[in-house]
Amino acid sequence: MAAACRGGTVRSRRELSHDDARQIIEAICGALEESGGGGAAIAVADPHGELIAFLRTDGCRPSAVTLAMNKAYTAAREHMATAELGPIMAAKGFPLTNFGDLRFLSFPGGVPIVVDGEVVGAVAVSGLPDQVDIDLAHLGARAITG
Repeated sequence: MAAACRGGTVRSRRELSHDDARQIIEAICGALEESGGGGAAIAVADPHGELIAFLRTDGCRPSAVTLAMNKAYTAAREHMATAELGPIMAAKGFPLTNFGDLRFLSFPGGVPIVVDGEVVGAVAVSGLPDQVDIDLAHLGARAITG
């Protein structure tokens, strides 16, 4: 086992840039403005789930702020949409609290951003109906992935 740890190569990792995060937020804001949608919180995170950019639009409920950040955190770390995580854990009888990280949650609206098979970050929307949060998060991800 020790031999496997010696003399290895340094692994490089791709991740979202600040400009990518800005594009994601602008795409979501554009859709919100077109639809006349309500207040929302938008969070963009790096592959580790740490915040790169955040926007709270006018009329956003305070509780949506933390939820958006935690949705992005969870989607990045688990490499899956937050809406998918809850049913998987429930089917296994494994509550999210067993992760030992209170930031993990399964509210819909957080999605990983995948480029060439690698998670480069995540985007989350909170404060609107679940399906709208999900749709806007996917729209934000497509702003980068095409």
